[in-house]
Amino acid sequence: MIEFVFLAVGAVIGAFLRYSIVASPQTIGGIPVNILVINVIGSFIIGLFSVLAVALNLNSNYTLFIGTGFCGSFTTMSSFALDTSSLMDNSRLILATLNILANVGLSLAAVISGKVIGETIIAKVL
Repeated sequence: MIEFVFLAVGAVIGAFLRYSIVASPQTIGGIPVNILVINVIGSFIIGLFSVLAVALNLNSNYTLFIGTGFCGSFTTMSSFALDTSSLMDNSRLILATLNILANVGLSLAAVISGKVIGETIIAKVL
């Protein structure tokens, strides 16, 4: 039962923060940046947390809270897919392609950066 509480509280916080950021959609050059920012931040957090959780041998409830709950509801593949699909529907294929490359590339870079920073923190602290 406690696992559900950790998961649910993390999910509520993540969903609330995501909604706060996407409440007023922003674009740069036609690319929806709200979802991009959310996905990059969430990727960084889960990368950092994954390293720290293992190194500190954290209880799995914290992984449920941060990884599955918070990051799972904060980041959004479905909104990214919908934004990209909308760009494609409007024959904005170059922008759709840039949106895909930005979301995937920057999110991957963010998770790797989070892991590297986590490993650096662990190396200096432990």
